[in-house]
Amino acid sequence: MEGRKQALKSPQKLSLLSSPVRAAIRLRRTAHAFKKNFLPGDSKAKLLQRQISLGKARLGSASTSLLSQASFESSQYFTFDTSVQEPSTRSSKRRKRSKNPRVLYPGNSRKYLPAEHKSKAKRCLLLLVGIVCFQILNAIENLDDNLLKYDLDGLEKTMHREVFGQALAVESIVALLKDYLATHIHNKPLVISFNGPSGVGKSHVGWLLAKHFRSVMGHNSVLHYFAMHHCPDSASTSACQQDLSKTISEMVTQAEIEEKIPVFILDEVEFMSTALLETLGGFFQTNQTNEFLNAVYILISNLGGNEVANVLLQNASGDLLQPQKKVELLQAALRPVLDQVHPLWMLAEIVPFVLLEKSHILSCFYEEMMSEGLYPDPSHVESLASQINYYSQGGQQYAITGCKQVIAKVNLL
Repeated sequence: MEGRKQALKSPQKLSLLSSPVRAAIRLRRTAHAFKKNFLPGDSKAKLLQRQISLGKARLGSASTSLLSQASFESSQYFTFDTSVQEPSTRSSKRRKRSKNPRVLYPGNSRKYLPAEHKSKAKRCLLLLVGIVCFQILNAIENLDDNLLKYDLDGLEKTMHREVFGQALAVESIVALLKDYLATHIHNKPLVISFNGPSGVGKSHVGWLLAKHFRSVMGHNSVLHYFAMHHCPDSASTSACQQDLSKTISEMVTQAEIEEKIPVFILDEVEFMSTALLETLGGFFQTNQTNEFLNAVYILISNLGGNEVANVLLQNASGDLLQPQKKVELLQAALRPVLDQVHPLWMLAEIVPFVLLEKSHILSCFYEEMMSEGLYPDPSHVESLASQINYYSQGGQQYAITGCKQVIAKVNLL
């Protein structure tokens, strides 16, 4: 009885509604009924749902639904349902995408990678590195220009050709000059001291240096000073001090204006008085104005000659007289002797001159005879060289007075 009452009430309620609403309710009930009749995974149910959604199905007719199913399968409709697509097409699309990968860009932008923002600090650093490299190259060129201006290579060749038995001394002198004259800015003057026995070529090297630097810089930039000539015993010591100090100051000032480095060659230093050495040592100090720091001083003396001879004779037969070892031994022997004479030698670079062997004495005779226009007969030269006194040690003969007597003996011919 209750079911009949509900069936009777429902048509009454439908009659009260408008016709569009009643049609919608019927469609909904019909769809609900079809869902119950078909399985959830059945394709016919899915087809019917599409027909209902498209408004193609008729209520209560199964034959019409089958016809509409055939027509729907034969025709193609655009839907957003991706379940209709075949799996084969998906695999083909995936293969195509894997074969031809593309980079997608937004439609309103250009198709290129975003530009990297470079740091301005990096550019400044690169510019600074370039400037430093340019300055270094410029400094190297200036060093080469200074050395070319003084022609030290030519000086080295001349000394090797005209100075006998002093290869180590020549190499040391040229190395010191090249290192100092390469620049025009220094914190101290260059002081070189030639020390060794008499007649071994110290004064001859000084004469060659004076001649060379006068040819490349002019006479106003080179002073060749002889203590016995410029300041004899009878002269006043104070006058010698003033004269030497004035000469050095004027030359240094003029050389600074001309951007040159003056060269002062002081021979016979062992005959200088203590006061004159004191005046000379004042120019070697580092607490001076810049122009006095740009100068070369060469001190020539026989101081330490006996010490040099003793070291050479003691080690004549041993292996200690290798080039570098020989120089170190001689400098160690000369340093205490020179420091006792005056403290100015503490600021000097010591270049020892060694004893000359008999072969070097023969070369001195050949050179002197040819310069005098005499024919150097070998037997005659040998007899002249045998008249010189020698030290005999370790199978070697070393001349006691060097080549000092060669000129006197050639003049007697």
